[in-house]
Amino acid sequence: MSFTKSIAVLALLIGTASLPAQTSENKSKVKFLTGPATARLSNVARVDVPAGYFFIDGKDYQAMLKAEREPVSGRELGLLSSTNRDWSVIFEYDDIGYVKDDDKDSLNADKLLDSIKRGTAEANKQRADAGRAPIEVIGWELPPRYDSNTHNLEWAIRGAVEGRPILNYNTRLLGRKGVMEVVLVVQPDQLNETLPAFRNLLSSYNFQTGETYAEYRPGDKIAKYGLGALVLGGAAVGAAKLGLLTWVIVLFKKAWKLVIVAFAAVASFFKKLFTGRSAKASQPSQNTPA
Repeated sequence: MSFTKSIAVLALLIGTASLPAQTSENKSKVKFLTGPATARLSNVARVDVPAGYFFIDGKDYQAMLKAEREPVSGRELGLLSSTNRDWSVIFEYDDIGYVKDDDKDSLNADKLLDSIKRGTAEANKQRADAGRAPIEVIGWELPPRYDSNTHNLEWAIRGAVEGRPILNYNTRLLGRKGVMEVVLVVQPDQLNETLPAFRNLLSSYNFQTGETYAEYRPGDKIAKYGLGALVLGGAAVGAAKLGLLTWVIVLFKKAWKLVIVAFAAVASFFKKLFTGRSAKASQPSQNTPA
């Protein structure tokens, strides 16, 4: 399935099915938490699931990825999506420790973009060997910006694959013991109309007590890098030790792979869930994820 078709299928299936169906032939037994409700992101945080949205917890989201033979990092904590729009939000948590924001006033967007372009160019050689089309980095849709009050870092990169636009919209929510990685998966031409709803969703996000950035205590684990390296997926750390190839591959995966995997895996999963199944379907489970 092509990237463009993946988007279309995901939009169609989520848009036409008000509630995902479970059938006797569906062995995945994925639990859908339908809003209004509050979803737990492991023991790290929680986020509201409004009416008209559903949430799949980390365990089931990982199962979806595995079912589509996509790599799983073990850091996936959930996927939240609207039932009538073609966009989703992916949550992953990296327990790298407390990220100091000392470089908040010195983020150099031009240098960061250059690093991303170089990393993508090198990693495209791997794509070529695998018979895949190269990814072109066009530029910033939103240069990196950091909010000192919320301790949130966000940026967006616009790119293309064989002339088809792709967009990677990232948010990093800094906590006491690590960083919540939030990726908005959306069609590029729908970003502006989607952002208000996405930001409203994030406004309900809260770290659990003891996990907030403000609750840092001396002796806590400190991350080995700062905000700039977060934009590069932490790939800048250890580059000298690991070598350029390792660095660019890590950067490339952080920069683009998650978005492409999200569309392909989720779209394929829902296609299998809704087609070729028994005509009789039961309502989805509304149990709160553990």
